[in-house]
Amino acid sequence: MKHFLLTSTFLCFTFLAWNQSDLLLQYNQTRLQKQETAMKILGSWAIGNIAVGTIMSTRTDGSTKYFHQMNAGWNLINLAIAGAGWYGVSRIDPSNFDLYTSIQEQNKLQKILLFNAGLDVGYMAGGAYLVERSKNADNRPERLEGWGKSIILQGAFLFAFDLTAYLVLSSDNAKLQSILEQLSLSGKGIGFIWSF
Repeated sequence: MKHFLLTSTFLCFTFLAWNQSDLLLQYNQTRLQKQETAMKILGSWAIGNIAVGTIMSTRTDGSTKYFHQMNAGWNLINLAIAGAGWYGVSRIDPSNFDLYTSIQEQNKLQKILLFNAGLDVGYMAGGAYLVERSKNADNRPERLEGWGKSIILQGAFLFAFDLTAYLVLSSDNAKLQSILEQLSLSGKGIGFIWSF
């Protein structure tokens, strides 16, 4: 009878540990897929802006020319970020994350996105400053105006992008919480809670 109870208890804990591991794997697969999708969206925005900006900067003049010129230049950086981000995320094995690392990665990513959203507001303010400065500039005011309007547009897109990515990723915080709720800590050890 002791062997039966010991074996049953062992199998029960093995099943619970496997179940938590499976939930964690699913969580990390979903998180990484969302990150890949975000990088594809950023990359698509960048490619579109580079193509249109390059073509239109040769076909227009005045502040419109500089608007398209800045769109193309700004998005070379966005494309590099998107490419590096997508490549990095696509090479990660979701089974390499334990619970602690998963929580750290989720928290780190959310902080980065919120920090970036703050920078985006700064970009828009900088663009507005350039537009305002163009009104009193003696030397090529059309350049300041065009670049300023472009920076406002790019900052607005990045703000919406970063905030949306934050909201999409933070919606999975409840999944991590449910995994954590399955653990029970006491002064005597760690256990699993199995609700059915």
